[in-house]
Formats: sequence, C-alpha cells, structure tokens
Amino acid sequence: MKAITHEAFGAPSEVLELDEIDVPQISDDEVLVRVHATAVAKGDWLIAKGLPYIARPSYGIRSPKHRVAGLEFAGVVEAVGASVTRFAPGDAVVGWGNEALAEYVAIVEDQLVSKPYDISFEQAAALPVSGFAALQALRDQGEINEGDRVLVIGASGGVGSFAVQIAKALGAEVTGVASTRNLDMVRQLGADHVIDYTAEGIGDGGRRFDVIIDIAGNRPLSELRRALEPKGTLVIVGGSGGQATMGFGRTIRASLLSPFVGQRLRALISKPNAADLETLVGFVQTGALTPQVDATYPLAEAAAAIDLVGAGRSRGKTVVTI
Repeated sequence: MKAITHEAFGAPSEVLELDEIDVPQISDDEVLVRVHATAVAKGDWLIAKGLPYIARPSYGIRSPKHRVAGLEFAGVVEAVGASVTRFAPGDAVVGWGNEALAEYVAIVEDQLVSKPYDISFEQAAALPVSGFAALQALRDQGEINEGDRVLVIGASGGVGSFAVQIAKALGAEVTGVASTRNLDMVRQLGADHVIDYTAEGIGDGGRRFDVIIDIAGNRPLSELRRALEPKGTLVIVGGSGGQATMGFGRTIRASLLSPFVGQRLRALISKPNAADLETLVGFVQTGALTPQVDATYPLAEAAAAIDLVGAGRSRGKTVVTI
C-alpha cells in the first residue's frame, strides 16, 4: 500500500516521503480501515519537526516513534478481528490513531465511531483531533454555561472553527478573533461578534469575557487577563514560541499564577476518547456543527498540506484524500 513515511525529524518537505509498504495485519481487537481521507493539523507538523523538544519522549527521541505519519482519518471497514463486535466490513467510520496517512490503517475498535451519513469523508476525517481540543477546552476546562460571553482567539483555524460552533451549540454568546480576510468566515460559523486582530485589541472598548479560549497564540498573560472577567476562565490551547517549549513557558506561568488570583487560568491537554467523538458526531447530526475543510491535497502532496498548517496559513481544516 502507499503511505507517507518518515525516518528522521525535519521540515515536512524534506523528511516525509510517499512510500510503498505492507498493508498492516490486524489483531483480534483491531479493525482494518481502507482510508478515504486523513486530516492534518499543527500536531502533524510538530511531530514531523520533532518540536517542541520537550515533547520528544512522546514523538521519539532521535527519530519518529511511528514510521507512518498521520493522526486522524475516515474510511470504510475492510476487515475486523475475531473479537470485534461493533463494526463489520463495509461500515463507514471515523477515528483517530497513529499511522493514518496511508491507504489502510489498523486500529482498535474503541478508537472508531460510525461516520455521520450526511457529511463527506473529508469532513468526517476533520472531526477528531481539532474537535477533541475545542470540545474539551470549552466544556471541561472552560465549563461554559448558557449565556456566557466566550472569546475564541484563532477562530478561523482548525480548532477555532470547531470552538465557535460548539460554543454556540452550548448557548454561549461568541466573539471570534481572526484576521481581516477571515472575518466573514467566522461570522458564517455563527459568531455573534468578530474582532479583527490587525486593527484592534481583544479588550478594546472595555470588552470583558467570561471565558477566553486562546488557540496557539502568544499574547502575554497580562493582556488576556485584562479582557477576562474577575472570575472568568482562560483556557490556553497550545502556543507558539521557541523550539524548546513552543509556548509551554506561558502555560506553566499561567498554572503557577492561577491559585493566587480570582481568575481561573487553565491549559488544555486534550484526551481522545470515543464518547467525545460521539458527542461531536451528535453535533453534526443536529446541524450544530459542520467541519470546515478549506483545502484538500492528494496523498503524494501530504508534505505540502502539513507545511500549510504548520505555517498557520490554513482556514478550517486541511485534508489529504487517499
């Protein structure tokens, strides 16, 4: 089968290769999925680069732990192991797991759910990684309630486009922060208000929010806290910065400060699980959530897709079709 492999860390265009490898063999509790689409996110870029260095124990110390790249996918079940009970050949599924940038992936059935029938494979593949981050940031860390004023910084990106829609589904009044060219997109996602970060600050005019979701940003904590209600909650989702920590320094400072101030300053480490993927599917089925796929690439151009999201130029999700 064809797959995107890497043997070393570096720029995606230099280390990711289209290769021919064996179809994976499945164990009794695994499902073999013929992959139709694989979404890529900032995490794919970080793994390819081996960044931040602090995360190398998870990615691999000297070389990638997983030879095949990719973290989320949608496709059709090709075969099932002897103990698999929830799926059968021919079922359309969406799931998460390593080595997804390939024609086939072997995955335990607990990391799969049925694909929503009314969205494409490309849209379904976009659900897990960014969807987990958005849902858990809002519901679990932000603990938003109906009527809360929620600010989503990075509202046009992969996680942000989910966060705007999920926050609206949970009854929040949503303000999205994006660049000038992306403001219309953020409005179309359902944001009640938008802020053009090229022209104004998040707290201009005395704006205050109950919950702020800061996605892959680098704003100082002091600026974020000024825009937060005295008893509000800041959730930091990733960050940008130097190669060693990629923004973890700011996250650590927030965690250390939080016990001594009235505001709750939290960091998100998302935890993939089937229950939350079912929740995301439920939002899709009710029409509250539509994955935004802005660009698609063929498998042979997966490195270019990953470079796009790594550079922060993508809107919504970027997907590789297989």
